[in-house]
Amino acid sequence: MKSENASQIQPDDHKSPWQKTSYSNLIRYAPSGKYFARIRVGGKLIRQSLKTNVLSVAKLKLADLEKQERSKLEGQERLVEGTAFFRDLAKEYLERLDGMPNLKPRTKEYYKERLAAMQKSWTELNDTDVRRLSENDCRQWASRYAKKASPTNYNNTLIVLRAILAIAVEHSIRYSNPAENLKRVRVNRKDLTLPSQKQFQALIQEIRRVPFGPGLASADLVEFLAYTGLRVKSEAAFVTWADCDFEKGEIIVRGNPNTGTKNSESRRVPMIPDCRRLLERLRSKRPDEKPSALAMRVRECQGAINRACKALEIVRFTHHDLRHLFATSCIESGVDIPTVSRWLGHKDGGALAMKVYGHLRDSHSTAMAQKVRFLETAQLAA
Repeated sequence: MKSENASQIQPDDHKSPWQKTSYSNLIRYAPSGKYFARIRVGGKLIRQSLKTNVLSVAKLKLADLEKQERSKLEGQERLVEGTAFFRDLAKEYLERLDGMPNLKPRTKEYYKERLAAMQKSWTELNDTDVRRLSENDCRQWASRYAKKASPTNYNNTLIVLRAILAIAVEHSIRYSNPAENLKRVRVNRKDLTLPSQKQFQALIQEIRRVPFGPGLASADLVEFLAYTGLRVKSEAAFVTWADCDFEKGEIIVRGNPNTGTKNSESRRVPMIPDCRRLLERLRSKRPDEKPSALAMRVRECQGAINRACKALEIVRFTHHDLRHLFATSCIESGVDIPTVSRWLGHKDGGALAMKVYGHLRDSHSTAMAQKVRFLETAQLAA
């Protein structure tokens, strides 16, 4: 390794920490041994760390960076030369979106869906010169789109529009962003219509009543989601037997092996008694499965829920509503909201949970107040 690097490095000014290499646009920072790209793009000198001290790796990263910068420059030149169409900016936005390492794949897909929805609802937008796009044009589209899109989808589509037009401002194609003053719409809190405990038990029995297909496994997943509050696709689907710590009475939630949980952090969720009974029953039926085997045999149960709700004539609910059911049951059982928030994997100290479930605290405040004691019972009697 030493000979590979040393033979390709040429001494520069002995007072400078920067060392030239025999490769164009590639330099080395002596104190750390890291390689840097030193390239000139559009008259601007760029020095960027390649985050490696291995020459062969640095050469590959340099080639990728040069290609990326050339592509970006070509795009800017097209825009400056008079082809400043929205579709060109949208293309650059998608390239930037794909290059964001901190965004989950599903988040990237969602923003791509929002862009597609915007282009579909504003058919002439792609062929519009962004320099001629007015604030009134954006406001008229927003007024139309807000009437048919959900508040959440509208707000996130607006985020995409602003981001794309911000690229025009960044490239000095426009002085200001014409979508900057568009107002977000208020997202009203969803009224939780959840099954009662009696309805929930009846629903589980109804799902298990159909023994063919994935019915039994679907019932297990419905119970598991309700007893843990896990997200169905990114968390519950990946819980293995090794994650079920029966000794400590906890479940380790790691999430998708590639992308992790929603907030990219693993957490531990306690096994409430119902959850322990469910997992112990499933484990006893499958004793030969390896620790790496998945605890749940199906990844979704919406079809089974829909059928059972229809059969029992109760209001349909979703996978995510089972997460609400878990949180609601915990709070009504006396668990404080910050604790429930941690179990759900929130990182805001309970702010979101307070917005969603805070009304439960109010409805139970009278009952909770009866538990407060300043005097002993004997003193009260006297």
